[in-house]
Amino acid sequence: MVHYLIGLIGSGIGPSLSPALHEREAAELGLGYSYRLLDLDVIGRPVGDVLAAARSEGFDGLNITHPAKQAVLPHLDEIVPEAAALGAVNTVVFDRGRAIGHNTDATGFARSLSRGLPDAAMANVVLLGAGGAGAAVAHALLSLGTGHLGVHDVDESRSATLVAALESRFGAGRATVCAPEAVRTADGLVHATPTGMAAHPGLPLDESLLRGELWVADIVYRPLETGLLAAARARGCRVLHGGGMVVLQAAESLRLFTGVEPDAGRMLAHFAELEGEPAHAS
Repeated sequence: MVHYLIGLIGSGIGPSLSPALHEREAAELGLGYSYRLLDLDVIGRPVGDVLAAARSEGFDGLNITHPAKQAVLPHLDEIVPEAAALGAVNTVVFDRGRAIGHNTDATGFARSLSRGLPDAAMANVVLLGAGGAGAAVAHALLSLGTGHLGVHDVDESRSATLVAALESRFGAGRATVCAPEAVRTADGLVHATPTGMAAHPGLPLDESLLRGELWVADIVYRPLETGLLAAARARGCRVLHGGGMVVLQAAESLRLFTGVEPDAGRMLAHFAELEGEPAHAS
């Protein structure tokens, strides 16, 4: 039996469901598969050092999560064009000693949104967060047909950098830097910052900006019901939690690691078993 050794690099990743999702599906596919958590907070070393150690210890691949999706870029030997366009990597495949960066977040989010909110209005959407995950979500939203995307990040230079990349790829005027108040006139809101995670509780914006006509998607999945989604639900918004994205990006990562096509539907069902709630609850 072929055996794969995979890891996840990030901070505060103890609650991650990635080991369970990957190892269960790999077993269903008849693959030997071990998935290790490489928590930067526990190891106390930067992402480049951890990646180098994983390479030397014979790992076959790595998933990369907050806060390392952009910080990992200088430590890779190659970045596939789609990930380079996003400026962020969440999957690293070791191929004959070379570290090759991919990004499965964009397709994972796009497929989750299409499944969970298939008829969502897309003329005007606001994105909170312009980091690695936010960049992937931004490209996914414009690829899905969002007419205009407003981007807000507490680091305004990061917002401006992402908007410039989006306009270069999708055309002038498709994206602009905005303030959170732009949510007042938007069709949808997507949240792509760590706020709301178990280790970062709170709301990413003033809840008074939310209104019933707005749909709200959060990429956070631990917990599934973030403070933002609870506030949005209370105001009558249709909501989408981060479960679908995490499962569907995991499925694509598993395919990249092994060359074997996983059963995404089976992985979504496994997520529902683990969480007691469907991956596309809205």
